Amino acid sequence: MATFTIRGKNIEITPALRDYVEKKVGKVTKYFDNVGEITVLLTVSKDRHIVEVTVPVQGILLRGQEATMDMYTSIDLVIEKIERQIRKYKTKLEKRFREGSIRTEMMTPPAKPVEEDEAVVIKTKRFVVKPMDVQEAIMQMNLLNHDFFVYRDDKTEDVNVVYKRKDGKYGLIESGV
Repeated sequence: MATFTIRGKNIEITPALRDYVEKKVGKVTKYFDNVGEITVLLTVSKDRHIVEVTVPVQGILLRGQEATMDMYTSIDLVIEKIERQIRKYKTKLEKRFREGSIRTEMMTPPAKPVEEDEAVVIKTKRFVVKPMDVQEAIMQMNLLNHDFFVYRDDKTEDVNVVYKRKDGKYGLIESGV
């Protein structure tokens, strides 16, 4: 059974709402053997009911957000979005798993003392840098709904960045010599 962290912002998480979230969001566990802690944030802002769901599975993050006038409708729509992401990505995961190329490495940023005139970092994230090709990196970036994605090239082992350009196309920043 998956573990959940369900938080509310400007809304009380009632037992009925918690049960509904766990039942609906818990559906994603049927697609994977190993699902990390599922994070759900329910927010009410003016008359918008916003649901954000993050599901860590097999080295990737599935994430969706939906906003409607009704919290239960938002929950239903975000689960549909995540299930579409799973169907889109599941074939790629299974292919890479069959080929034996799923590996993970931890990347830790170096610690650096902060001086007064330097910019202050207010948030630090640690993440798994998975070897993949540029097409898989773009797919993962789109699944996360980010404008950029850091990954390790599966052929060169260099850390690269793909990003979404303003014209809707993609760019690639390669590291290495």
